[in-house]
Amino acid sequence: MRRIVLVSGTSNPTLSKKISEFLDVPLVNPQIRRFANGEIYCEIEKNVRGADVFVLQSTCAPVNENIMELLIMIDALKRASANTITAVLPHYGYSRQDRKSAPRTPITGKLVADMLTVAGATRVMTMDLHAGQIQGFFNIPFDNIFATPVLLDYMSKSLDPSNLMAVSPDAGGVERARFYAKKLNIEMALIDKRRTGPNVAQAMNVIGDVKDKDCIILDDMIDTAGTLVQAAKALRKNGAKRIFAAATHPVFSDPAIARIRDCEELEAVIVTDTIPLSDEAKKLNKIKVVSTAEILAKSIHRTFNDDSVSSLFT
Repeated sequence: MRRIVLVSGTSNPTLSKKISEFLDVPLVNPQIRRFANGEIYCEIEKNVRGADVFVLQSTCAPVNENIMELLIMIDALKRASANTITAVLPHYGYSRQDRKSAPRTPITGKLVADMLTVAGATRVMTMDLHAGQIQGFFNIPFDNIFATPVLLDYMSKSLDPSNLMAVSPDAGGVERARFYAKKLNIEMALIDKRRTGPNVAQAMNVIGDVKDKDCIILDDMIDTAGTLVQAAKALRKNGAKRIFAAATHPVFSDPAIARIRDCEELEAVIVTDTIPLSDEAKKLNKIKVVSTAEILAKSIHRTFNDDSVSSLFT
């Protein structure tokens, strides 16, 4: 008889607990310890022989620590004779390094894919990949789950769609903005952004009439919030009335929180719980968090029962 086991890493225990509650499956918290030299030790204190195991771990900051912890947990489960091992990564670290952006640079997104496969993962599940082509880095089944349903639900209940406009902060996000615009039956605009270096962006022209509109800037992640703040200022300069933002992954690297706090143009920033907020971020009333636990739980349940996952989004 098949059985499901949920194993949680240490990166996002709150989300793991919520997923466990939705599935009504007890959560296994392995013994994770550090040796004096920083090496990670893992012991799975439950029999997983023949079980279908789902390992919950966001590869967020500290990224390298969390990735290594995930790999070690997968290896421990493989050696404990688990039937299948699905790595559930609400946030996929190194997803922005999906191609050679300059000579003699790595494709680290592919390296992470190789490590997960070699460690023993038989399937990978993640949420809102920064670059869809990362799915092609794997020779095992891969599910890219979308946070769209939970974000759309919040927007439809909290924002007035009659004067709302979807805004893409760059050309790469046009497809995302168009999707939200179609679902909310609203218009969209685009910001022409020029990046002058890593984590450095300068918003330029706004393509579209945003005058007297309530604008919501849509992105997959917010890192240092440089792009977001520049976009908000560009929209206000072009006559936007109220400005909101929504993103799946609240990376919030320093000085993101200070930038969001000090940006008078931004009224609210809607994010999900794929990455836990810092104490500083939790104190900022501008940041609204919606949970992805239910949709991740449904995806896990359907995967376990060999049902369609894509039907959740169609």
